[in-house]
Amino acid sequence: MGAGALHRSIRTIQLHGGSNDSASTKEFGNSSLKFISKGFAVDVKFLSNRSRSFSHCKMHVIRAISSHASVVDPILSTSHVTTDFNQNTSIESSLILIRHGESMWNEKNLFTGSVDVPLTKRGIEEAIEAGKRISSIPVNMIYTSALIRAQMTAMLAMTQHRQKKIPIIMHDESIQAKEWSQIFSEETIQQSIPVIMAWQLNERMYGKLQGLNKEETVVKYGKEKVHEWRRSFDSPPPNGESLEMCSQRAVAYFKENIEPQLQNGRNIMVAAHGNSLRSIIMYLEKLTSQEVTNLELSTGVPLLYIYKHGEFLKRGSPVGPTEYGVYAYTRFAFVSPLPPARLRSAFDSKLAV
Repeated sequence: MGAGALHRSIRTIQLHGGSNDSASTKEFGNSSLKFISKGFAVDVKFLSNRSRSFSHCKMHVIRAISSHASVVDPILSTSHVTTDFNQNTSIESSLILIRHGESMWNEKNLFTGSVDVPLTKRGIEEAIEAGKRISSIPVNMIYTSALIRAQMTAMLAMTQHRQKKIPIIMHDESIQAKEWSQIFSEETIQQSIPVIMAWQLNERMYGKLQGLNKEETVVKYGKEKVHEWRRSFDSPPPNGESLEMCSQRAVAYFKENIEPQLQNGRNIMVAAHGNSLRSIIMYLEKLTSQEVTNLELSTGVPLLYIYKHGEFLKRGSPVGPTEYGVYAYTRFAFVSPLPPARLRSAFDSKLAV
């Protein structure tokens, strides 16, 4: 890219502020980011008058250096801003899916299902490694199942994140629980991420197989029958759920609660289980019932999707905090696009849409 082309590209960048969100305008202030395109890395600084809207912000190129990467540096301390080179205001957001790290019953080769079992030492290490892989991807909200192994994975992963924000589990199981878990410091809220627990994201219930050794179960019922229970779409184990039944609750919850957040530009992490995540991926990628039965998810390995134009674009698994290519962001990614008023609403009402 020549200097003239670079200057023309810079001039095309437009800022779009939330006209109905006065907090966004007030909190913007001065900030900077680094935009890296093929051939150049450009440090860009935004200067704004606090009394103005985002549409009047000024942008200055501070410096340009040679580079061959194609990525937007996702670290920018600012309020909710959406940018688009083509003056297109469509929203883009990230969705991270993580299957929990190895559990103590995974280690013992037992059917776990809905039994609430914690992580092993290896599972803890897997969760921490997953956190390193997603450490540069912005996260505004976290959803987990009601089971401890998924919650541990989410919490441990966030200890590695560059945001350095504290994940806080939201308790609304009763009026008292909600009242007693309120936070009264705005500064503390700014340094927190709401974590929503949902039983609908639980692992599928394995019925009378729960707690049984998988190899012994094969001996008792036969290899073909156990394979049918584990890998078919619509055949449940005795008194348990099929993948189809698990899919009905997990996908319904995703569509009703998580997808609206993505549509509003919020970056979401979901820490859950093999079968509930397979169900969600079936929906995201429009897989058939046969294709989803062949889908395998490793413990503790994050998967990244980009939501844009109403579609989910698969970006694979991030390989580390310094490897940006897999993220394939096409917009400026911000660490925390939620301004104070909307972040407060996340803790008051879990960002009800």
